[in-house]
Amino acid sequence: MDHKKSLAEREVTFRARPRALLVAVAAAFAPALAIPTAARAATTRATLTVGSGETVEVTATTKLSSLTIEEGGVLAAPDGYNLSLTVNSVETGSELALLTDGYGGAATAIAAGTYRGDVVITVAESNKLAFSTLTFPFRQAIYVDSDGVDKAKSVLANVRGGCATDSAATGIRLASNGEAFNGVYVTGGGSYALTNPKIAFVGNGRNDFIGYGASVQGTGEGTTLVVNGATISNQGVVRTAVVADATANVIVKNSTLHCADGTVPDEYPASGTGDTKYMITVPWMLGLSGNVRTTNLLGANTRASYINSRVSSENWGALSVDGGSNCTLTVINSEIANTGGVGYGSYAIGNVTEHILGSRYDVGDYVLITWSGTVHYGDSTKAAVAELNTGLELGLTSRELAALPVQSNDLTSGRFGFMWYGASAVTIDGGTRVRTGKTTFLSKASAATVSVDGSDGATIEAGNGVIFQLMDTDRPSSVAVSGKPWSSETIGSYTEPTGSPAKSSTWVTTSAQTADSAATFTDISLKGDFYNSVRGGGNANLQGQNLVLTFDASTVEGVISASATKHSVSTITVAEYREIGEVTNTAQAVVNNGVIVTLKNGATWTVAGTSYLSALTIGSGASVTAPAGRTVTLTVDGTATAITPGTTYTGSLTLTVA
Repeated sequence: MDHKKSLAEREVTFRARPRALLVAVAAAFAPALAIPTAARAATTRATLTVGSGETVEVTATTKLSSLTIEEGGVLAAPDGYNLSLTVNSVETGSELALLTDGYGGAATAIAAGTYRGDVVITVAESNKLAFSTLTFPFRQAIYVDSDGVDKAKSVLANVRGGCATDSAATGIRLASNGEAFNGVYVTGGGSYALTNPKIAFVGNGRNDFIGYGASVQGTGEGTTLVVNGATISNQGVVRTAVVADATANVIVKNSTLHCADGTVPDEYPASGTGDTKYMITVPWMLGLSGNVRTTNLLGANTRASYINSRVSSENWGALSVDGGSNCTLTVINSEIANTGGVGYGSYAIGNVTEHILGSRYDVGDYVLITWSGTVHYGDSTKAAVAELNTGLELGLTSRELAALPVQSNDLTSGRFGFMWYGASAVTIDGGTRVRTGKTTFLSKASAATVSVDGSDGATIEAGNGVIFQLMDTDRPSSVAVSGKPWSSETIGSYTEPTGSPAKSSTWVTTSAQTADSAATFTDISLKGDFYNSVRGGGNANLQGQNLVLTFDASTVEGVISASATKHSVSTITVAEYREIGEVTNTAQAVVNNGVIVTLKNGATWTVAGTSYLSALTIGSGASVTAPAGRTVTLTVDGTATAITPGTTYTGSLTLTVA
C-alpha cells in the first residue's frame, strides 16, 4: 500500500468529542509567539482551504473549525518554525518526506485532506537536532529545559487533560496519528516529573538513534526525567516509547510501555541498512525481524532505569542500548517481553553496565545480545536495590523501597539465552531461573565471560540440551553501496566453510588465552552439553579460540567437546535469516578449538557421550564418571590413561563411554 498516496486521497474527519483540558493548563500554556508577518496569514478564519498549487504561510497559531488542503496545496511555516496540526487535540496529518528526497525523510508536511473539528495549527520554533550529516526538525507536545516548559517550542494543543507546570505534569494525555511527532522532550539540565501520562502514537517515527518520533525523551547532561505510572502504546516504524540520551538520567517506574511494528516506507531497501542515519529495521543478521524497539539508551554515561514496570515490543527489542558508551541500564522487578514471538530482552554495546534484578523475561529469541559490557542478573534484595538507588540516583523513597518485594529473575526465551558478538561478561546468581528453547550461552567467536552461582538456587535449562556453544560467527556483513542516501545495505550472505580446518602453527589449545570464551559454574547442578566448533587456522582471521570451563562444587552431566557445526542450509541470506545461530554439532578431535575443563571442590562430571578435550584438571575430591551401568575411559594422545583425582592432563584427550 502507498501510505503517502492514501493520506492524500482520503478525507480526514474527526467528530467532536468531550475534552478535559483544564483551564489552568490552557492558561499556563497560552501561546505567545513573536513571528514575522507574512503576505497571507490565517489567524482568525473559522475555515481555511488551501487550493491545488497554492502555498499558504501560517504565521501564528490558528484555530479553525475546518481545514482543507487540496492535492498539490502547501501549508507552510516561516523560516525557523514548524507547523503541527491537531484535531480534537490529536496530532495528525504530518507525513514524512521520502527517505530519498535529499533531506533523508527528515522534513514533514501536512498531508492533503479535509480536517474537521477543533482544528489547531500550531506554529512553534523548530527544535533542530543534528545526527551525523542529517538534521531532524523535532516537533513535540511539551518541550522542557532548565527553565521549565518552553511554550514557543511546544505544541500545547496536543495536551489533553491533567495539569502541567514548569517542573511536572500529571494526568496528561497525548495522541498522534501523524508521523515523526514527539511527546515530552526534556533537555538542557532540566528536571521533570511526568506522572500518570497516557500516550498513544500511531504512525512512523524516523530515527531512534536520536529519538525522532519518540513518546518520551530525556537528553543532555544534568537532565533528570522521572516517569511514573505511564501508559504508552505506540505503533509505527521506530516510534519508540522512551529514549534516554546524552548523559541524562531517565527513571521509569510503575509504567506500561508497548510498541508494535508499523509499515516500512516503500523506498527503504528490502534487506535493510546498517547506516544509522537511515536504519529503521532490526538488522536481519541478528536472526531477527521487526521495525520498532520500545526503548533506546544512547550517548555517553547515560542512565535508564525501569522499576516495577512492563516493557514489551512486538518484535525487535524491548530494552535497547545503542550508539553510546559507558551507559547504565537498570531493570528492577519488571516484566520484559516480545509479544510477536521475535526479539530480544536487552542489548548491550559500548561498554554498558546492566543490572537486571528480580525481573521476568518472556522473549522470542534472546534474553540478551551483547557486543561489549557487563551484565548482572540477580535478586532484587533490599541491599542490592538500596545500593543502586543511591549510586544511580533513582530517587526511590524509603516507602517505595520498602514496597518493592524481593524477587528472583525468571528468564524465558523461545530460542537462545545470551548471545555474544564481542567481549562481554555475564553474571547470574541469586535465584535466577533461565529457560531457553534452544542453546543457553551462544558465543560467536567472542571472548565471552560467564559466571553462574547456583548457591541461592539459580538454574539453567537448555531446551535443545546445549548449555554453551562457542562457534564461528555466521553473521553476514553489510555491503557498501553508492548512489544512494544510505552508505550500506545488508545484502551480504554467509556461506558455510567446507573441508577440514587447517591446524594453526601458533595457536595454543592446552592453556587459557585472553581471547577465549570462559565460563565458571559454582554450586549448581547442570544437565546439557558444551561445544567449541571454532575452526581457526586463519579462518575469518582467527587462528583459534578455546572454551575454558570451570565447575566448582557443581555437577554436570553431558558431552563437553570440540566439535564441527553445521547449519541446515549452506548459504544464509535475508530469506533464511532465522537460520542464524541454528547449528547442530558433531563431536570431533580438537584442532584449533581447545576445550579446557577444570573440576574442583568436589565437582563431578558425568560424561554422557564421547568428548574431545585439550586439557582436563581433576581436583582433589572431584571426579569424572559415566552414567549408571556404564564406564568411562580416557586416552591422552592415543594412550589409555587412568582417570585420577588431583591430576591435570593435556594434549589430545578423548573420553569414551561404553
